[in-house]
This record gives sequence, structure tokens and C-alpha cells, in this order.
Amino acid sequence: MPTVREIEQSLYAWAPRDLAESWDNVGLLVGSESREVRRVLIALDVTDWVAEEAIRCGAELIVAHHPVMNCTWHKVQSVVDDNAQGRLLTKLLTHSVSAICMHTNLDAAEGGVNDVLAKKLGLEGLSLLNEEKIGRVGTLKCEKSLEQFLQDVIQSLGCQGLRYRDGGIPVRKVAVGGGACAEYIPQAIALGCDTFVTADVKYHDFLDAEGINLIDAGHFETENPVCEAVRAYLAERFPQLELVLSTTHKSVIKYYM
Repeated sequence: MPTVREIEQSLYAWAPRDLAESWDNVGLLVGSESREVRRVLIALDVTDWVAEEAIRCGAELIVAHHPVMNCTWHKVQSVVDDNAQGRLLTKLLTHSVSAICMHTNLDAAEGGVNDVLAKKLGLEGLSLLNEEKIGRVGTLKCEKSLEQFLQDVIQSLGCQGLRYRDGGIPVRKVAVGGGACAEYIPQAIALGCDTFVTADVKYHDFLDAEGINLIDAGHFETENPVCEAVRAYLAERFPQLELVLSTTHKSVIKYYM
């Protein structure tokens, strides 16, 4: 059976470490690199309920997108059970569950978060949105009204709702940025996009985004589709592994109508 280290190196072959942003924390973050793995749980985040799911299903490893801890933002000085992060790390270590996290390197990688998102939305002829390789630009087969495209986004990504600004133009050339990518709105406009699909858009981003349809489809919803791509990638390279997609991890954001 493959080791945690071998699985990490295989994931790095897809999403190299040098694609990650300088502030990011990626790779094997919890556990032993020499442990053999028979079952992997795949999820967008390593949450407490994902950890419990891994323990219940007997997974030795969790492969996730978001880092279980980011040592640039929040220096880990201790692992104690009087805070949420400490309790989570203690639980993983106590039950010998390792965690590999591929974050902004998987955003930028070919076939990663943004390629998957673009293809889910029916975009073709994909190109890079920016120099960081985070984000994609593509075109629909045919022009659509914004209302029809909003319905397509909800259906394709399983959104419970979304936020948007109507730019007063139909949809054909679309930029996507899975997760919080509102900072790239100017690049999308400069490339002639009529629509930008991303998440975590701030009030003033909506106010300032003139001449483009701006859609906030949710952080979880725009990134979670990559989990199936991770499963397929590992299945091809490690057919002996049992690969399980998390069924407990869903968006915690609800909409009250």
C-alpha cells in the first residue's frame, strides 16, 4: 500500500508546491509520512465533523483543499484542547489520521479548482485570468441572458442561493475564480469578460464593478467540485486505495427567504 509521503508527492506532481502563494501552508500538515494508507477521505476542509467521519470510516488520511492550519496567519505555538484548532489537531493525532492539504497550488494547477469550475459552468477555450494562474477565462457555446446563466450556476454548483450585480449585458465570455477572488475583477474587465463568477464578494466590490455581471456563488460551492477531481486523480494513480468523498461536509451558510 502507498505511504502518506507517496500520496503527497503524487499530488505535488499535479499541483506543485511552487504554485502555492507565499503565505500558504500546503502539503502534509498532520501525521506521519511513513504510514501506509488503505483508505482516504476527500473533503474541501478538515473540520471536526470531517475528522469524525474519517475515524468512523477507518481512513488513515484526509486529503483536503483548505489547510487544516495556516502557520503564516496563525502561528501554532501549542496543541491543547482548550481551543477549536487544538481539539481538531489532537483528535487527528490521537487517532493517527494524517492530513494533506493542497490549497492555492491546486487553485492554479491545470485541471485544478478553476479548470473544474469553468468546465462545470460550460466554458470552453480556457485561458489564464492572471499571472498567478488563479482563475480562468472561457466562453459559452452560445450567448445567454444573465437570468438563464444564474439558473445554470445554481443548478451546476448546487447553490442554495447567490448574490449578483447585473451589469446590463448578456453572458458569453466568463471569468471564474473559485473561492475569494474578487481582487481579480479588474483583470476580468480588462480581458473583456462580461461576467465574473467567484465568491466572498464585498459590498464595495459590487458597488465598484461597473460594466460586468458579478456573481457571488459561494466559497464552498465554487471550490467543492474539485473534490471529485482529486478522487479521480488518486484513483488513476493508486487503484489499490479506497477513496471516499466526504458526505458530512456541506456549506454551513444558509439562506433565509
